[in-house]
Amino acid sequence: MSALRSSAPHPAAVELRCWTLDSFGELRTLRAALREAIETHTDEVDDLFDKMAVVATELATNALRHGLPPTEVRLLREDDHLILDVADHDMGTLPELDQGRPLGAGGLGLQLTKTFAIDVGWYRTSSTKNVWASFPG
Repeated sequence: MSALRSSAPHPAAVELRCWTLDSFGELRTLRAALREAIETHTDEVDDLFDKMAVVATELATNALRHGLPPTEVRLLREDDHLILDVADHDMGTLPELDQGRPLGAGGLGLQLTKTFAIDVGWYRTSSTKNVWASFPG
């Protein structure tokens, strides 16, 4: 396993939308609302949405499963980038890439995130651990 790169959040990013999730059942609503938000803020919808929906679902699932709910998913914009920022309340666990796990064994959320996003990182606030992923938008 290797740790995900720790980096400060995007200081000039503006929050476009925010969703609070308490359960896995809310992931479907998150994806629908994310599509609507992306349609509002960019012309490149289909391919971008597909990538962002996978990443949002994976990061939120990780946060709900391994973190302490509620999970907060924020959609941000900074210049020509859209950023997903997913927070949980488990301050003791670091986000790690499991590079040796075989396909189909689960635990590939951060690997998929690194594949689909142009940049990925994480940071802590006084009460949350956040993983973020940036996309051209």
